[in-house]
Amino acid sequence: MTTGFAAIPASGSYVLRNARAPACLVEAGSLASDRDGLALLDIIVEDGVIGSILPAGTPALDAAPALDLDGGIALPRLVDVHTHLDKGHIWPRRPNPDGSFMGALSAVAADREANWSAGDVRARMEFGLRCAYAHGTAAIRTHLDSLGKQIEISWPVYAELRAEWAGRIALQASPLFGVDAVTDPAHMQAITRAVTTYGDNLLGAVTYMVPELDAALDTLFRTAIEHGFDLDFHVDEANDPAARSLEHIADAALRHRFQGKILAGHCCSLSLQAPQDEARIIAKVREAGIAVVSLPMCNMYLQDRQRGRTPRWRGVTALHELKAAGVPVMIASDNTRDPFYAYGDLDLVETLREGTRILQLDHSDRDWAKAIAATPAEVMRLPGTGRLAAGGPADLILTRARDWTEFFARPQADRTVLVNGRAIDRSLPDYRELDHLMSRSA
Repeated sequence: MTTGFAAIPASGSYVLRNARAPACLVEAGSLASDRDGLALLDIIVEDGVIGSILPAGTPALDAAPALDLDGGIALPRLVDVHTHLDKGHIWPRRPNPDGSFMGALSAVAADREANWSAGDVRARMEFGLRCAYAHGTAAIRTHLDSLGKQIEISWPVYAELRAEWAGRIALQASPLFGVDAVTDPAHMQAITRAVTTYGDNLLGAVTYMVPELDAALDTLFRTAIEHGFDLDFHVDEANDPAARSLEHIADAALRHRFQGKILAGHCCSLSLQAPQDEARIIAKVREAGIAVVSLPMCNMYLQDRQRGRTPRWRGVTALHELKAAGVPVMIASDNTRDPFYAYGDLDLVETLREGTRILQLDHSDRDWAKAIAATPAEVMRLPGTGRLAAGGPADLILTRARDWTEFFARPQADRTVLVNGRAIDRSLPDYRELDHLMSRSA
């Protein structure tokens, strides 16, 4: 059993002394913070909830059982708003032949057709959930490939896992299919039925520049309004400045006066627009109330890849500009050991660490920790998640790192994860558990 560095007091009530936490994630009135935006706190845990959060060194707490974190950074458990649990861990049987986006599409389609039974999908999704939980994730939104027979296979499995994991990880799912499929009434009926029966009032699609884009978006928005669905799109995952479906989504949201939440993922081509076009699109996104999530590790892996040529572009969206305009922005894990991304482990500490380097989030605003915590929790309509607040669950990630440079310099492999105030077993599942699935048709 692995519980990390921290020796949590056995008492039901105790104090975490001298914890540094991002002030942007703490609900405790006005807090003094250092140059990294970190506040030094004492956190009182009472029977699995946070009783109160006080400035470090509060004398009234001297007699309570305590763990002194010596300035180590404490985070709330984190929120992964864009993943693909159903694709996870198929790389050993279906690698990407050339690391390209088209290679990933073809490889996944072939593997899905050959292997994605209910048992196969369940085993791989649960493996991913066990990884995420051990790393300190509180909530996950996954996309589910939703085409043809897969709709009836994956959605019931997802609903079962959501129930089984309640209390450990809050799960949401959004259907994933190409926007051109929207023109098929039978497909849309099947999707709407799956979301209504098994889902979370969440509808989505992959958008790209096809002649029927605007008509398809109108159908999606009308369906969402009729059924009370929020929307989640894969958008412009390309290095082509002509890929501007993000602007079309914003126009559709404004046209339909859509009041639900909209999340747009990837938006890679936004960072390749001419300055005046970028500014216009961002202004529409802000007016339409669209939030944007960047997937830095996956997009740097796929985008601008040409054999024998060094990449010139990181593949990520214009996240700083979106944030400066008032657009809610996030980063997330995306794919895990599948043809779209050969690596990853659904570890949001890694995502923040690598995202900070790829997107140069350092030497910038001091509240980027919200991008893997409070902001995605708001998009997912999960009040109380991704924050530290009196009365909320004592769900925390404890580290020995005392500032962001220590935090990002190492992977924090010795972190302790608390769920309801108790340290969980952080032992990761062995990849060998999936070996029996990897011998299937490749």
